[in-house]
Amino acid sequence: MTGFVIHALPVLRGILAIAPLPGSGGDYAADLEHLKDWRPAMVISMTTPAELAGAGAAKLGHDVMLLGTRWVHVPTPDHGVPDLEAARIWDRAEPVALSALRGGGRVLIHCAGGCGRSGMAALRLMIAAEEAPDDALERLRARRPGAVETSAQMRWALKGQGGAGGKG
Repeated sequence: MTGFVIHALPVLRGILAIAPLPGSGGDYAADLEHLKDWRPAMVISMTTPAELAGAGAAKLGHDVMLLGTRWVHVPTPDHGVPDLEAARIWDRAEPVALSALRGGGRVLIHCAGGCGRSGMAALRLMIAAEEAPDDALERLRARRPGAVETSAQMRWALKGQGGAGGKG
């Protein structure tokens, strides 16, 4: 058993999950196989390229796409939030993720530990799916204690309130 634990919860008609970086526990191949078995429609990586490389996951995007899964890389520093360029990538990915969830698909978001950045992004999607922010955070933290680690991450997650991703 690896440290690659998928923390999943229902959102819209699909499943939204957060997880650590595949390979961060030392067995990239086993983690990728677990990811394959979970069958996500979309994987969003919230890690930096250096973090991917350090975990032996530099080819993660390629490997995920070989599984027939959409992959989006939103490079975000540990304990941070997306910079302007990464936020633009997020803005294009969010409606695609919401569409997958509406259609009953699975969306997995990972960061290094599967808590802060991935929790921030999951919370933002939950709010965009019209969940009340406090209820969404409570539900997310019931599944993954400590999700959304910093006040900056909380502010970023809440920015999606009432935004273009909120309805449609």
